[in-house]
Amino acid sequence: MSNSISLASLDHLLGISPTTPLATADMRAKLMVTFVSVIDNTPRLQCFISSLMNACKVLGIQVLDEREACRPDGMFKPGIVIIAPGAFSDELLAINRVSTLYNNIIVGVHDEQPPLTAASSPQEKLDKIVGKLAWDMVHLSIYVTGDSWTICTMNGGVVRFEGSCPLPSDVLKTLVPKLTAQVVPPKSSDLDHKPGTLAAGLKEIVNDFTACSRLWSSNPFLLTHTSRETLAYRSPLYRKIVARYLDQRSGMSYGFFARQQPVSAPRALLLKESGCFPSEPELRNTPLLSVENKHYVPVLLMNEWFLVEPVPVSVITTRSGCKKTSLDPETDLVGLSLDKGTITLLTPRGLPDSTVSKPSFDTLTILAHALGNAFIASILQKIRPSWQFPEMLARTGASMTHWHGYPDKSFTHKGYYSHGEDNPPVSCSTPQSAAYSLLGKIEALEKALQKNHGYQGDIHIEPNHGTNIVGLLSLSETATLINGL
Repeated sequence: MSNSISLASLDHLLGISPTTPLATADMRAKLMVTFVSVIDNTPRLQCFISSLMNACKVLGIQVLDEREACRPDGMFKPGIVIIAPGAFSDELLAINRVSTLYNNIIVGVHDEQPPLTAASSPQEKLDKIVGKLAWDMVHLSIYVTGDSWTICTMNGGVVRFEGSCPLPSDVLKTLVPKLTAQVVPPKSSDLDHKPGTLAAGLKEIVNDFTACSRLWSSNPFLLTHTSRETLAYRSPLYRKIVARYLDQRSGMSYGFFARQQPVSAPRALLLKESGCFPSEPELRNTPLLSVENKHYVPVLLMNEWFLVEPVPVSVITTRSGCKKTSLDPETDLVGLSLDKGTITLLTPRGLPDSTVSKPSFDTLTILAHALGNAFIASILQKIRPSWQFPEMLARTGASMTHWHGYPDKSFTHKGYYSHGEDNPPVSCSTPQSAAYSLLGKIEALEKALQKNHGYQGDIHIEPNHGTNIVGLLSLSETATLINGL
């Protein structure tokens, strides 16, 4: 994973806290867990929990007993992961002892087969996983059998391990990132909402979205929608909590299509030519550097520091919860912009009352991709002015496609460079996911420069999650390539 842009700059650009752990070692160091007990745990669960607790201690993860993990009123302290093995009656669910769903990650552990079969379609897997999470009011489920244990996450991810007891190596590589990176949808209060202001008449863009939607319609990995109204809940209170957690979204859907609007990025400066001579600690800890009354982000590329002036970026993208394979462009598109750290949401005018026009869970990731494209265009103007990417980004913008699957291993496209395969396996809409998207673009650009081949875009592989393909291809061109049409 690249360290090309500092955490201080990520905070300034995208609101990603400098305390956000991006490497697995940092995640492990911050993690605190507690295990809640149930009277009638099975021998298999007792063995699994004993092994998991031992693995945490071997890894140096802080394990708190229940009293240490709670305030005097019995509520769990914020930031502690709660591992709840077994079946709990309604009044004993851990959710009753947290102040909000965002303060603590709750993990359910079950002595049973996962609610999936080899024949389950990706959509069936998602529906069953989310249904179980909603019933147990947990963020993540672990299923233990006699010969395996399986993690199921709310982004539809399924990771199976051989053996009925967890190895420290598996806990570190896979479970620690999932227990550290919290899924948080963008709240309305975080955005400057301008309803009814999404520009009409974007014919070329609308046609691209429509064609793309049609081309993806036969691919089962672009998951459609699990409505929160179709889920079973233990009580009306838990139904309300789930709705609040989703910021009143109609349900869970995965994947997005987006078109970045054209943007002209100013040419980057080489630090050594700028007349500015900060120390290495300053470069690593200063969000912006000022040169001649302009503010720049320091970016490390090919062992050279560049100064990149951030510019506003804007994107047209699919709204949260819409059916991506059957888009209605009149209701299913929203606009997003990022300028000086402020995110603005533009929605269409005349929306029917039944349409909930919310931004994607992946809003921060979408904007990180857009910002990264502008950074690459800025740098290329300085060091490869003959390459087409800056000119094309300024003329036609770029496209972004995200789905919860992976391209065929043989998939390549000239000028597109992959990255992310070795990143920690975090879920959608985590700050880490957005950070990896921006930092990974610098890695992809380095690959292009090393090969001295023109840069056209990047393929961001997200372990246990999915793929982002971002670049100069249109949405429909990307869909044609991925779906082999």
